[in-house]
Amino acid sequence: MTDGRRPGTVGTAAPDAAAPTRSPGEAARMAAERSGVEVRLLHDLTDLTGVVALFDRIWRPDGKSPLVNIEQLRALTHAGNYLAGAFDSDGRLVGACVGFFAAPPGVGLHSHIAGVDGQAQGRSVGFALKLHQRVWARERGLTEITWTFDPLIRRNAYFNFVKLGARPREYLVDFYGEIDDAINAGQGTDRLLVAWQLASDAVAEICVGNRVEADVELMRADGAVVALAEGASGLPEVASAALRNDARTLLVRIPADVEALRRSDPGAAKRWRLALRDVLGELIDDGASVTGFSRSGWYTVERHRHPRRQS
Repeated sequence: MTDGRRPGTVGTAAPDAAAPTRSPGEAARMAAERSGVEVRLLHDLTDLTGVVALFDRIWRPDGKSPLVNIEQLRALTHAGNYLAGAFDSDGRLVGACVGFFAAPPGVGLHSHIAGVDGQAQGRSVGFALKLHQRVWARERGLTEITWTFDPLIRRNAYFNFVKLGARPREYLVDFYGEIDDAINAGQGTDRLLVAWQLASDAVAEICVGNRVEADVELMRADGAVVALAEGASGLPEVASAALRNDARTLLVRIPADVEALRRSDPGAAKRWRLALRDVLGELIDDGASVTGFSRSGWYTVERHRHPRRQS
C-alpha cells in the first residue's frame, strides 16, 4: 500500500492554505467544530449503553447476532483500547467508533466498527471521529490504522480513499459469513481491508482538505481501460478482454446505491457482489494496487505485472 499519486491521472481539490502547518490535533479539533459535535473518549457504563443502542439503530441486527455488547466494550476500554463518541450540541450521541490494538504490538490499531446516526449524516461526523482516532493512535506511537468496509458502498469508498487517503491491503471474501441484519442479509460480506498511514505526508494533506480524486476521463485518455462496467440495464458487465490485455491502469465500476438496490432487487445486488469479487478481488490477489476512487463510482487500479494468460 502506498499513498503515492500518479501524475496526470488525478484531479486535486482546492488547496487549504493552512495545510503545511496544521497539527493533527488542530485538524481534528476543526473537523469536530465544523461538524457541530464534540468528540471524546468513552468509559462510563451509561456511555457504553448509548453506543450499543446507537449501533442497533443504525444496523438493526437480529437478536441472535448483536454488533457489540456492554461486556465487550467494558473489557476493551478497561484494557486501554479505543472507544470514542461524537455528541451533538444537545448532548445526544450521534456517532461512535470502536478500535483495538492490532498485531504486531506497537504498530497499529484496528478500527472494528464506526457508525453515525442517520439524522446526523451529511455533516462529516464520521470524518471528525476518524481524525480524533488518528490523534489518539499517534499519541500512543502507532503508525497505522486498519479497518474493513464493503467495497460496493460508494459513499464509504469515497470517504475512505478520497477524504482519508487510506489504501486497500487485502480483498476478503465473505469475511463475516452470513449476517442477518438490515444491511447485509443475503448478500455476503466481502470486505476490503484498508490501511491508513498516519504519518504519511499525503495523508496529512488530505486530512486538512487537500483531497485527490481520480479523474476518470483523463485516465481513459491516457490509456486506462474499463474492467467492470455498468450496463444499460444497471447490471454489471465484466470486460474479460480488458483483464487479459496488457493495460497497466484499469477502471472498476460500482453501482450508485447498492443498499437501495438490495431492497428493490436483491438478485441484481448479488450479481454486483459476485462481479466485483471476480474483478477487483482477483486483481488485488494478483498484486495490483487500488490507487484511488472517483465520486462517480470508479475504482482506479494499477497492475505491476502482466496479467496471467488463459491457456
